[in-house]
Amino acid sequence: QVQLVESGGGLVQTGGSLRLSCAASGRTFSTYIWGWFRQAPGTERELVAAVSWTGHTTVYADSVKGRFTISRDNAKNMVYLQMNSLKPEDTAVYYCARGRSAGSGWDTATARNKNEYDSWGQGTQVTVSS
Repeated sequence: QVQLVESGGGLVQTGGSLRLSCAASGRTFSTYIWGWFRQAPGTERELVAAVSWTGHTTVYADSVKGRFTISRDNAKNMVYLQMNSLKPEDTAVYYCARGRSAGSGWDTATARNKNEYDSWGQGTQVTVSS
């Protein structure tokens, strides 16, 4: 069973930056899609970004394109989310999650679907003040 631990959240002013990290256990880290999701109070959990097993293919929510960057380090079993030009509407709990395995192929619609992710971290709070 994989364990995911997020870190890097905090309080930042509008326009600031944060880097979230997700440490994953397990020897098959490199063969899965990984994603970052977020959930604000009273809203559905939504995809922020996802990355393929090679790191070469990514998908982002329209609201974060050009500001956020997802990356992974398969040697360290780590997934990162660099968040720049933060806005108050980015305030949420951010979750790291494991998606489909490489054998299932990359499909953007699938990568966006939270129901395709089977393991989740405990979340890290990001608060952006105006």
